[in-house]
Amino acid sequence: MSKNLWVLDPVHSEITFKVRHMMITNVSGIFQSFSGSMNSSSADFTDAEISFEADIDSITTRNDQRDEHLRSSDFFEAQNYPKLTFSSSAFVKESDSNYKMSGILSFRGVQKAIDLEVIYRGTVIDPWGNVKAGFEINGVILRKDFNLNWNATNDTGVAVLSEDVKLLISAQLVRQI
Repeated sequence: MSKNLWVLDPVHSEITFKVRHMMITNVSGIFQSFSGSMNSSSADFTDAEISFEADIDSITTRNDQRDEHLRSSDFFEAQNYPKLTFSSSAFVKESDSNYKMSGILSFRGVQKAIDLEVIYRGTVIDPWGNVKAGFEINGVILRKDFNLNWNATNDTGVAVLSEDVKLLISAQLVRQI
């Protein structure tokens, strides 16, 4: 059976992250420029091969000074490593709508295997006849695993940033004909 190509719809999708700040609140960020695809011949996507990439320069946290710091060598080093990429190695169905996706996340010159939780939200036909599938994807990575080592402490010794980063992806894919 031939595989269907599904392409990430950037208008109806988002790649976000959250990091605890001063250990009392979260700072959220998004990547504004990204692309992705999925190949699958199975109606339940159990044979899915998934990949995506985001442009590091497109990162925004709604604060220009912080965004520039994130693009600097303290964090993503965007000048030398302009892309964040992910390529799946497994997409395992755990229940009706829950999956576990494993793969390689790469950025800042580091490649690391990660696992992500996936919720399949369904497949629909939009008003223009396009077949679309929706997924919510989340997971946690450790900053230091990707050489994002910068941190500081406040007056009482509390770290400015948590070590863990929550990934939250809302993906709407369009089947290509």
